[in-house]
Amino acid sequence: MNFNLPHIPNRTAVPRDSGLTMMMDKGLSWRQAENFVDSCSHLTDIVKLGFGTSYVSKDLQQKIDIYHNAGMKVYLGGTLFEAFIIRGMFDEYRDLLRKFKLTTVEVSDGSVELDHALKCKYITELSKEFTVLSEVGSKEEGILISPNKWINMMSAELEAGAWKVIAEARESGNVGIYRPNGTAHVALVNKITAKVNPESILWEAPKKPQQVWFIKQFGTNVNLGNIGYNEVIPLETLRIGLRGDTFHDFLPKDLAKKSIK
Repeated sequence: MNFNLPHIPNRTAVPRDSGLTMMMDKGLSWRQAENFVDSCSHLTDIVKLGFGTSYVSKDLQQKIDIYHNAGMKVYLGGTLFEAFIIRGMFDEYRDLLRKFKLTTVEVSDGSVELDHALKCKYITELSKEFTVLSEVGSKEEGILISPNKWINMMSAELEAGAWKVIAEARESGNVGIYRPNGTAHVALVNKITAKVNPESILWEAPKKPQQVWFIKQFGTNVNLGNIGYNEVIPLETLRIGLRGDTFHDFLPKDLAKKSIK
């Protein structure tokens, strides 16, 4: 960092397995990607090319290479995986990953009804060649999944070969693990983490209050995703107590309660 400051919580070192930040690229140009790498590569572990943006983005390989050369994992949004699967094109999707030299893939079923045993089969097959993130939860507002089903699906997908399981929230942050008003389903999250190791879960948290909640709940090295490209640095300040929302969380008790006169 640029200067010394005591009582800053320890962040895991890059490349890391926990404390991950996933940035959601919703259509940056390769020049914007270069600028992002210049300012945020040391704080970003994964880049998701959101939903189907890779189909219409210019200079796709160039942008992927920029991220890869900066040491980041890059994958195509799960919606694109589903678009291929619903058309019966799994082999073509795998060939697409190879064509663009991708080493990471997302397997999801948020927009399609996919037999869970078949989803796990896709995870196992892809994990032979790629790092797999699997997403759990529906993208549809109002569809509730019981905590036991969340737990069973996450556990099965990790066992099938997923590196991390993603807890669905969409870019809007109002479905899946969140209520329509954007607040977390606290009881659901607590029940999930009682059975599934939190370090194996990447929580989609596009909104600042959601990021604050997860940092306060699980600490500085919680895995967070769907972060906007211009929110990666602000998120890092939340993680280390250099923003008002978490300012007192990582200070020693005597300092946290100190009145300056």
